[in-house]
Amino acid sequence: MQSRPLAGRTGGALSGRVTERGPTPVPERAPPRLRNALSAVLPALACLLLPFGALASWAHGLTDTGRYVRATAPLAADPDVRRAAADAIGDGIMRRAGHELGSGPLRGAAGPFVHDAVRSFTRTEAFRTAWETANRTVHTAVVHALRDDRAHATAVTVDLAPVAARVKRRLIEEHAPFAQHIPVTHTRVRVLPAADVDRLRKGYRVLDTAALWLPLTAAVFAVAGIAVAACRRRAVTALGLGTALGGGLLFLAVAIGRRLTLADLPDPLHRPAAGAVYDALTETLRTVSWLLIGLGLTVALTSWLTGRYGPRRATRRPDPAPAAPAPQPGPD
Repeated sequence: MQSRPLAGRTGGALSGRVTERGPTPVPERAPPRLRNALSAVLPALACLLLPFGALASWAHGLTDTGRYVRATAPLAADPDVRRAAADAIGDGIMRRAGHELGSGPLRGAAGPFVHDAVRSFTRTEAFRTAWETANRTVHTAVVHALRDDRAHATAVTVDLAPVAARVKRRLIEEHAPFAQHIPVTHTRVRVLPAADVDRLRKGYRVLDTAALWLPLTAAVFAVAGIAVAACRRRAVTALGLGTALGGGLLFLAVAIGRRLTLADLPDPLHRPAAGAVYDALTETLRTVSWLLIGLGLTVALTSWLTGRYGPRRATRRPDPAPAAPAPQPGPD
């Protein structure tokens, strides 16, 4: 008669133990919202700033006179550039010679000889030397004006008399008529008006700052985005794809800029020469675009392949909870 209450108490105690020792589900800790937001925003900002940083660094690099002269030196052998230069030099010489030759038959007879001699001059080594000298002189004058801190900007002028002297010497060697009457005067040629110098000076200061801080900020955002990401391999893959996309957009911007630049030229005859100059100056930028595309795709593909086919860590499963002992039936 007393065994049943004892069994009841024993069963209640065992039931209480099962309730106490039973496994309780522990909810997984989700990453903080701030960390998720930073891991998404920082790489996106890095990919956005990267092409702008490359563009600013390229533009700032053009302010180096030596680099600019090396970029434009091969243009002296371009047929379109030689043709445009011959027309410009020949017209300038005839305008200056018109004061002495007048508007009579002498000027009409000298015109074809002058233009032929100038075209012949553009195929010589002397023209290449004059081309580099003129580009160096003009570029040095423009950069000096942009870096000048004076309150009132002045017009940029250069003296191209040495180029005219070389052409005159070439005409004399070829026994061209009236070559001795071609004047070589040291006249200052205006390259940039004062209003353009003041406007470009402000842009140069902004460019000088952007060329340093934009690439650096993009690198800091990229590293920080990878560091705070919950899945760093996925962040590296996204960053690589974003870098490749930025390089593609930069290449597209260079192509669109070329088309717009040539479309704004008033003289369609000089568009081939202007296109050659544009291609020479933006060659480094196009190379950087392809490097960004190749580097981004390589990093993204490597990260994806490593995550898919690389060695995987063995995940340790939690030990199962010990089974509760079944209650022993009491004696009848």
